Amino acid sequence: MDEALKENLFGALENVIDPELGIDIVNLGLIYDVDLDEDGVCNVTMTLTSMGCPLAAHIETDIKHALADIPEAKEIRVNVVWDPPWGKDKMSRYAKIALGIPD
Repeated sequence: MDEALKENLFGALENVIDPELGIDIVNLGLIYDVDLDEDGVCNVTMTLTSMGCPLAAHIETDIKHALADIPEAKEIRVNVVWDPPWGKDKMSRYAKIALGIPD
């Protein structure tokens, strides 16, 4: 997959807002990888801020809607992983500033 397409996929995911924190899932550092194979299957590897996140299904649905606008992505699969665990260090500077977390 070329870099421009990867940037488009990440750009689309920036439109997915974590409902609890009000920041997009990319800047929160929840997206670990996005890959698109030759058959158009888009695999999103991500984590959540906590294992018991009550909004996991909501976020997954929003991811599928956001990536549906990318014509190359024919099928979207969301894989939630817990390793490596999410931490504040994964957040972008923007997200830390928006949430008032010291850098």
